[in-house]
Amino acid sequence: MLTRQHDVTIELWRGDITRLTVDAIVNAANRGLRGGGGVDGAIHRAAGPGMLQACLQHGFCPVGEVRVTPGFALPARWVFHTVGPVWRGGDEGEAEQLAQCYRHCLDEAANRGVRELAFPAISCGVYGYPALAAMSVAWQAITQWLAAAPAHDLQRIVLVAFEDSVWQAGCRVMPGIS
Repeated sequence: MLTRQHDVTIELWRGDITRLTVDAIVNAANRGLRGGGGVDGAIHRAAGPGMLQACLQHGFCPVGEVRVTPGFALPARWVFHTVGPVWRGGDEGEAEQLAQCYRHCLDEAANRGVRELAFPAISCGVYGYPALAAMSVAWQAITQWLAAAPAHDLQRIVLVAFEDSVWQAGCRVMPGIS
């Protein structure tokens, strides 16, 4: 299911982000960049052992920032590792931190000439961010970035819903999607 914003197709896709053939995927990483559960573990497993070695070279990643590695055995050329906020009720700057994740990944995509970029539902797993609130932040951050974007090659952005709650939230947030 898709919509268009500022000449970029934005798609809500249900499935496993590690199977997408795009230029870059985003990993909802932990600060140590060492893999873990959820999408982070799935990306590390699918990429192979080179992913951990590349991540170890980066050390840590603060919340809202991005570190980049090759995709290794993934169909994506690049992996943008970003650390989302832990949900603490919404009054501790979580929305701004989450928006930074999206904006910084989009900046990185523009810098690298990425045409197709896929995002998981950052912070919605073990970090506990409610799906509807997270998808609202994602949609707003992406559309605002596109409206003010510097020159870029982006043609397609995919919001990946692995969980049913994320799919439902995406359907509610994105115009023209149902």
